[in-house]
Amino acid sequence: MSDLDTLRTRALQAAQQAYAPYSRLRVGAALRSTAGQVYTGCNVENASYTLGNCAERAAIAAAVQAEGAGFRLAAIAVTAFDSAGDVLPISPCGGCRQALVEFGEDATVSFRQPDAQWLEVTAGALLPHRFSFPER
Repeated sequence: MSDLDTLRTRALQAAQQAYAPYSRLRVGAALRSTAGQVYTGCNVENASYTLGNCAERAAIAAAVQAEGAGFRLAAIAVTAFDSAGDVLPISPCGGCRQALVEFGEDATVSFRQPDAQWLEVTAGALLPHRFSFPER
């Protein structure tokens, strides 16, 4: 099994743990750090919608908590399905794209397309005009 296949499997497992009573959209993410460790996350909704957490940022938070501020992202797989178990073509949202770029502009990001096939791109390609602080 390839590294991305392992991350995809772990992302699916994480999605099954999602707390999504409002949207019924279950999202899971599994990432590998440049240190070789794997971390997962799932979406956690809240009745006050903007207080929910995305799977990608949950996985990043777990990685930063474990590895510290030096955490760097090597690869991440993201998968989603609905309440019927059907795979959905969901790419990382804008906030997650910004977080992915922050930790690994050249990291591989893998997610499903409408035909259920996996697409692999770099985090930088997902957000070419990202926010960054000016150099001081």
